[in-house]
Amino acid sequence: MPYAPTIRALGANEWRVYRDLRLRALSDSPLAFGRTLAEEEGRLDVEWSSRLASGEDSGSDLPLVAEVHGEPIGLAWGRIDPSDPKAAALTQMWVAPAHRRLGAGQMLVEAVIAWARARNASYLDLGVTCGDSSARRLYERAGFRPLGEPQALRPGSELMAQPMRLALRGA
Repeated sequence: MPYAPTIRALGANEWRVYRDLRLRALSDSPLAFGRTLAEEEGRLDVEWSSRLASGEDSGSDLPLVAEVHGEPIGLAWGRIDPSDPKAAALTQMWVAPAHRRLGAGQMLVEAVIAWARARNASYLDLGVTCGDSSARRLYERAGFRPLGEPQALRPGSELMAQPMRLALRGA
C-alpha cells in the first residue's frame, strides 16, 4: 500500500479542517449528499465552529477525519439519536478521489461501527445515492443491507437514495 491512512476524531478547534473537507466533499460529489454546496458555503465561520464543538461535546456525535501524512483526505460523522439511543447513523462519508479504493473509506466506516457498538446502539443507518455502486459496495461489504424503498435524496430532488442498515446487536 502506498500510504497508511489514519483515522481520528476531529477536535472542536479543528472546524476549519472540517469545513474544508465538507466543502470539498460537496464540490466533488454534489449528488451524494442531502445538503448542497451552496447551502454549506453560506454558513458563517461561527456556525462551522459551533457545529463541530457541539458535536464533540454531545457525546452522541463522532466527527472523524482520515489523514495521510497529516493531510486530511476523508470525512465521516457518526451520530447517536438522543431521543433513541439504540439508533445510530453514519453521515457525511467522503474520501478524496485520489485516495479512494485504498482503505480509507473502509477504515472510516469501521471506526463509526465500532463507536456505535461501544455505545450499545442496536443498528447503524445510512443513505446511499442509488446507482452509486462503489459507495454501495463499500457499505454492503461492511454488512449494511437495504432498508425499505429508495427516497428522494433531498426535498424536490429527483435523485433517489437507498436507506441501508447494519444490525449491531440482537439480529
